[in-house]
Amino acid sequence: MKSWLDALHAQTARCILVTVATLAGSGPRDPGAKMLITATQSFDTIGGGHLELRAIEIARAMLSLPSGTLAAERHVQRFVLGAGLGQCCGGVVHLVFESIDAANAAARDHIAALTERCAAGVDSWRMVSLDTPEQPGLLSEGGSDCHIFSDATGQRWMQDPCLVHRHHLMLFGAGHVGAAIVRALADLPCRVTWVDEREEQFPADLPANVRAELSDTPAALIDLAEEDVSFLVMTHSHALDQELAEHILRRSAFAWFGLIGSDTKRALFERRLLERGITAQQLHAMVCPIGIAGIGGKAPGVIAIAVAAQLMQVWEAQTESSF
Repeated sequence: MKSWLDALHAQTARCILVTVATLAGSGPRDPGAKMLITATQSFDTIGGGHLELRAIEIARAMLSLPSGTLAAERHVQRFVLGAGLGQCCGGVVHLVFESIDAANAAARDHIAALTERCAAGVDSWRMVSLDTPEQPGLLSEGGSDCHIFSDATGQRWMQDPCLVHRHHLMLFGAGHVGAAIVRALADLPCRVTWVDEREEQFPADLPANVRAELSDTPAALIDLAEEDVSFLVMTHSHALDQELAEHILRRSAFAWFGLIGSDTKRALFERRLLERGITAQQLHAMVCPIGIAGIGGKAPGVIAIAVAAQLMQVWEAQTESSF
């Protein structure tokens, strides 16, 4: 599924960005969730089935109006999910409908700036006026939640955090399994740095959350990585796997480390790494074999699903422990 920002970046005509601005009670998506609607297509999701159908109807009605008027540019609507839409989650949602003319220079600049900041791992906060059709502003600081507020003059605004994904995977190896894992993670809330020295191994089109790193010295990237990075090693060479494993285990901090291989490979690596001064306690942090229990298939796609699920378990546990 193409993300709203990727889809918005590719647009050349007027479209409607729909944002879950507030949520009271239970809802299909949290505040900040978005979908982009054009005259013929929709991208990403605000969840909820009937809610999305109504959002698409409202958005396309806005697209039928002449641009420039407030009715065509901004719309805020309250939805009672249970009584109003017959949805079992039963909460109350406010959706903000925002017209974006992708052919307009100011809008293009806004989209480009947001795209560049996200690609660079920089958080942004969009400030969207709900009572005027003016272009949104872009801030470098703000609150953590999407919400609607009124300023001193009574004008309503939506503060819309566009935060980069906190979970970062550094994946070493662009073979069949590595490529399958990248595809499996494409729509998940994470950033992936995909490392290999073989340029021809990387596909021409990478998912938006993936950055390819061509490197003849991959171990150096380990030393420079942030403390909360997760590592996954699956190169074409057991000798390189061992070198990378040693560098990772000698680090003072990392979020998670997985090494592709069997119990036999783990035993071999443990013996060799102990000989090189890695302690038994350090080795305990190495996950090998990888993948959640109960999935034993060895096809790349099967391994990818098992590993993606394992990473989501790890990352969600880390998120919960941080609160």
